[in-house]
Amino acid sequence: MSDNLVLVTGGSGFLAGHCIAQLLDQGFEVRTTVRSLDRESAVRANLKEAGSRADGTLSFVEADLTSDEGWVAAAEGCSFVLHVASPFPLEIPAHEDELIVPAREGALRVLRAARDAQVRRVVLTSSFAAVGYGHQHVDRLFTEDDWTNIDGPGVSAYVKSKTLAEQAAWRFIDEEGGELELAVINPVGIFGPVLGRDFASSIEIVRRIVAGELPGYPNLSMQAVDVRDVAAAHLLAMTTPPAAGERFVVTADGVLSMKQMGAILKEHLGDAGAKIPRRSIPNVGVRIAALFDKPLRQIVPELGEVKEASNAKARSVLGWAPRSKEDAVVATGESLVRLGLLER
Repeated sequence: MSDNLVLVTGGSGFLAGHCIAQLLDQGFEVRTTVRSLDRESAVRANLKEAGSRADGTLSFVEADLTSDEGWVAAAEGCSFVLHVASPFPLEIPAHEDELIVPAREGALRVLRAARDAQVRRVVLTSSFAAVGYGHQHVDRLFTEDDWTNIDGPGVSAYVKSKTLAEQAAWRFIDEEGGELELAVINPVGIFGPVLGRDFASSIEIVRRIVAGELPGYPNLSMQAVDVRDVAAAHLLAMTTPPAAGERFVVTADGVLSMKQMGAILKEHLGDAGAKIPRRSIPNVGVRIAALFDKPLRQIVPELGEVKEASNAKARSVLGWAPRSKEDAVVATGESLVRLGLLER
């Protein structure tokens, strides 16, 4: 086993690319999984876009969350695992199990392989989706002590999948984990510089705003965090001794409405922001539009809701300090423009 070797799952993904870049820049060796080895060139292109200056070792293993094949080889010799890979579709699946099963069973496959390979610690990418949903209006900050109520109102298949996957991971550690340690990162909406066309669904919000594909803004508010800060939180959770057995909500301070997000982008993008709308759309208009726009359907339960979480634990235990939510949104818009990704 190498004290310096880290496995990152789902290497072609948005967050995974930033995790790999930071690991290499900090002198770690990285092995990453991809569904097909044909993705290697895309991962290396992402690292270049991320500005990674590292000459460290990066290797690839073919493995998929829906199959046992490849995971033993992926984990062999590693001291740490960052389990970042998880499905997040732009559209609601035909059946919720299309998300729940690969998320939950994939996490368990990774944990079993890590335990059997005597990995020291796994850091699991969960989500605020596993923290703050399915409750009636909560007039307080959510913390790591909170769990989503999967039987509550407005709980989507994605939210349920993240909750059940994280709960299964903690149960595995308690019942079958042996000496394996687990830490969990629960990010809010992830923004920041994209590396290619494979990016988080939260980025799609910014893309649609800048591309002028929205006639106006739904009454929707959210917290935001920069992808570079989420990656940094993973590395801190991996190496900070007291992080074992803990979950960490990662978010910049405060909440942004979609209308505020558009105003920030319009202010900073110059001519590239010419199509950014200015007006709001009443809730009834969004509900009607959602009948014909599948991605919109996922936000209907959130209209008018404001959920805010505390980052105090990540700051105090990990020594983590995020960029502002405004910086994260601006970096998103600028990267989409620079890479020519406004058209899908």
